[in-house]
Amino acid sequence: MFIVQNYFLAVVLCFVTMLCWGSWGNTQKLAAKTWRYELFYWDYVLGIVLLSIFLAFTFGSIGEQGRSFTTDIVQVSSSNFWSAFFGGVIFNASNILLAAAISISGMAVAFPLGVGLALVLGVLVNYIQAPKGDPILLFLGVFAIMIAIVFNGVASGKMNAEKDQTTAKKGIWIAVSAGILMSLFYRFVAAAMDLNNFESPEVGKATPYSAFFIFAIGMLASNFIFNTLVMKKPFVGQPVSYKDYFTGGLSTHMVGVLGGLIWGVGTSLSYIAAGKAGAAISYGLGQGATMVAALWGVFIWKEFKGANKNVNFLLFLMFLLFTSGLILIITSGGN
Repeated sequence: MFIVQNYFLAVVLCFVTMLCWGSWGNTQKLAAKTWRYELFYWDYVLGIVLLSIFLAFTFGSIGEQGRSFTTDIVQVSSSNFWSAFFGGVIFNASNILLAAAISISGMAVAFPLGVGLALVLGVLVNYIQAPKGDPILLFLGVFAIMIAIVFNGVASGKMNAEKDQTTAKKGIWIAVSAGILMSLFYRFVAAAMDLNNFESPEVGKATPYSAFFIFAIGMLASNFIFNTLVMKKPFVGQPVSYKDYFTGGLSTHMVGVLGGLIWGVGTSLSYIAAGKAGAAISYGLGQGATMVAALWGVFIWKEFKGANKNVNFLLFLMFLLFTSGLILIITSGGN
């Protein structure tokens, strides 16, 4: 299987993860013009599952290092299987909430609040589980990002001052709930892998490719519960049905699949990079997606159009602190 051999390449892959995690929401924004996010989300999960299968039988099966996918998947212990599976279930619950928050509040608000909070809590959880890197630099980076989240929240509040406060607050609280849940999923997937030795992983542990496949199956299985529930009892708007899903055209469905492929590429690279970068750093860099998504929301989707000077200054500080925090997280891994 393909294995990352040095820290620099691991950081590069984490940056690709950051771009993917911060950009998949654009597909939801595109689909939202004619398509409810609950329906979009089925295609999104399908895209992730299809990618996990493709990677398992390509990069997960080539070369002489490590175990190939078919050899590895049959030897994964039940505890490690359910750990990766449960990671998929937790992530799916959190991501459905994030998708709901995007539909209500936009990318520039939902991502910094939800994913930013997930970054802060997730780095703490993953570092405790598998400490790697300079803790002082790592947590200084996390602190900078925490302040950035606060600035984003204040800017959002000022923009929503003249809007429907009930809906605005609902979007914010949904994003916060998504962030808390999202901070927990990565450690379960990381625990299923032997992060110290991808070349000759411990018996019963999963390779990144097997872990990603099991994770995707966990997402798909839980989607029949979580997404069915929000279809019947949506946060905003009227209920939708499975019949509505099958009224969508091919191009509409493919937008959702593309969103899943984009997110899935980022996630698989994060798992692959975790062996050299460490789970905390790999996760933390990937969750820099908050900054990427905020850039999309501010400059492409114009979600802060008409903002006054105070709001624009808060956004500037948010981007500055996010960038500084990411640099500190990267530097922490080289010590």
